Amino acid sequence: MSASLTAARRVRELAELADGETVDLLVVGLGVTGAGVALDAASRGLSVAAIDAHDLAFGTSRWSSKLVHGGLRYLARGQFGVAYESAVERGILMTRTAPHLTRALGMLLPATAQTTPSSVRLAGAGLRAGDVLRAVAGTPRTVLPTARALTAAQVRAMVPALRADGLRGGRLGWDGQLSDDVRLVVGLARAAAAHGARIVTRCRAEALTGDGATARDTVTGQELRIRARAVVNATGVWAGTLAPEITLRPSRGTHLVLPGTLLPGLWTGLTIPVPGEFSRFVIVLPQPEGLVYVGLTDEPVAGPVPDVPEVPESDVEFLLGVLNPVLARPVRRDEVLGAYAGLRPLMGGDGRTADISRRHAVIEGPDGVVTVVGGKLTTYRRMAQDAVDLAVRRRELSAGRCRTRDLPLPGAADRAALARVDAPDRLVFRYGTEAPAVLAQAPPPLHGPLVEGSPVTGAELLWAVRHEGALTVDDLLDRRTRLGLVPAFRAAALAAAEDILALGTDS
Repeated sequence: MSASLTAARRVRELAELADGETVDLLVVGLGVTGAGVALDAASRGLSVAAIDAHDLAFGTSRWSSKLVHGGLRYLARGQFGVAYESAVERGILMTRTAPHLTRALGMLLPATAQTTPSSVRLAGAGLRAGDVLRAVAGTPRTVLPTARALTAAQVRAMVPALRADGLRGGRLGWDGQLSDDVRLVVGLARAAAAHGARIVTRCRAEALTGDGATARDTVTGQELRIRARAVVNATGVWAGTLAPEITLRPSRGTHLVLPGTLLPGLWTGLTIPVPGEFSRFVIVLPQPEGLVYVGLTDEPVAGPVPDVPEVPESDVEFLLGVLNPVLARPVRRDEVLGAYAGLRPLMGGDGRTADISRRHAVIEGPDGVVTVVGGKLTTYRRMAQDAVDLAVRRRELSAGRCRTRDLPLPGAADRAALARVDAPDRLVFRYGTEAPAVLAQAPPPLHGPLVEGSPVTGAELLWAVRHEGALTVDDLLDRRTRLGLVPAFRAAALAAAEDILALGTDS
């Protein structure tokens, strides 16, 4: 089947579900985990329907650091199983599933006046352990280089924005970086669709049972009953609203969005220890769009879970308070272009949310609904596999083995083939081998940037309408592209996005 998600396909597949067809598996939630469950199940030969109340990657999945973590933080906390699982899944993403969406990113821990010699030595030991973990996980050095120590002169040359006084050198390690977290979710959803899964956004599950869901099409208001032999609840931080037996402790992670000009020439990430904390850092991450993200907080959240979390000023102050002491020229509050926050669906635990394990859990409720929670973006594939395994076993479904370890997403290819793709590097990093088609299907006026200060093109928006299930301007600006992370960019692109949405819908 085609991997293209369109408005017409959504209407058709929603009608098929409303007509009473029973699918093998219903997935509720189309973040990275839910999309991963849909792909895992569909690629095993099961009939699958996957619904979301909003859009692909509407929730936590779009608010990450855009990193494919190897689990070094968990190794430092003695969580060896989580660390190993993270390293393995990072390698799968970077070498098989999505080489086109991933790249190696240097992560530099500078030894500054704010870091003690013992903390630098500990970081060096951790990076060496991370190299061992990388090797044991089977990720080659050609994908992720070996960590090494740097002199003060080398650190200063790599990051001129750092304060020179008190700089004693540093440690450089490597991790994986995504071109964008939403690109991964969209790729998973399209791959699932290519294997026959029905991917239906803007369809809200009102109630779940072990044999289906009562749902509502939020576009038309139509209510329907979706029948299924098994149900997986992959709604993340909202899981408890559909499975009352699930108790979560949401944690807010905030990032700032800065102009890259404040840290000129930055090509490596920075890891800055939080004063007085063990194994907690603020990270500075250069982005391919010319921006820099600074994160991240880890604050408990009480009360009802909002659709889109707000960023409190206290989070902004915390992040700037850790970042600015290591910079030669501190970042002013009015230079922050934007900020975003996501809520992590953490399982139980006492004490601070920062100390809770990121291990995932797959739980069968009393009504037979399988809920998958916890974990993190890097380990989505294993979370999906475990959820489908349980659903298949308990519901006695006829399914093949899990195939997703070796199943590439649309646009994926090995790095040598990606280097030969005839398209701008930036587009190849977002679309892989499909990058030439993104330009070819758009009229020439849409090949250039939509707004000053951002490289995002109109062709990308048109592709999103025609192939990636974008139904609204919000889908285009806030998810398929990330122009919405900078409010000024969003406002400048709004009119053009409306025109492109109409063009793509009419064609």
